[in-house]
Amino acid sequence: MSQIFDKEGNVIPVTFVRATPNVVLRTKTKEKDGYEAVQLGFGTRNQKNIKKPQRGHFKNLGNFKFLKEFRTKNLELSRGDKIDVSVFQEGDIVKVGGVSKAKGFQGVVKRHGFHGASKTHGTKHAHRQPGSIGATWPQRGIKGRKMAGRMGGERVTVRNLKIVKVDAENNMLAIKGAIPGRRGTLLEIRG
Repeated sequence: MSQIFDKEGNVIPVTFVRATPNVVLRTKTKEKDGYEAVQLGFGTRNQKNIKKPQRGHFKNLGNFKFLKEFRTKNLELSRGDKIDVSVFQEGDIVKVGGVSKAKGFQGVVKRHGFHGASKTHGTKHAHRQPGSIGATWPQRGIKGRKMAGRMGGERVTVRNLKIVKVDAENNMLAIKGAIPGRRGTLLEIRG
């Protein structure tokens, strides 16, 4: 994340995203496939790591690391078209999806916001423990109980983010606010 200043001198917290062009590999139609969608390719990988059927699918378009299919109503795209940052304009409202930072195994205080036990009144070695887990009946832990466990590393979508700046030359977007994931995370930006 970084910050930029607007015309009035107000600071705007932004996240810079490198959005290299996506290539349309295939368009699916209602008549042929039963639904309308567009399949995009992104990133590059070594030719020797691509299976032969995929080589035919990528034919003359490149060696893509990621494939993603998006359902759409209006199919005005055809094989080989490129989608880049020029489809966005300053002021557009977007939603950004990605995998959040994985934080490993965490306790209930960090994972669920429990306040923990008091430091006085006889509490010893149990300041950050969850407390009572269950009742006398049904004599087991109830499903859905908030407990310690793995935190983060799951798909998150942040909605209503504003595009502050578009740099088409360098394929960069400045999006107001925080977005999910760490540096290098693959993101999905939808208008």
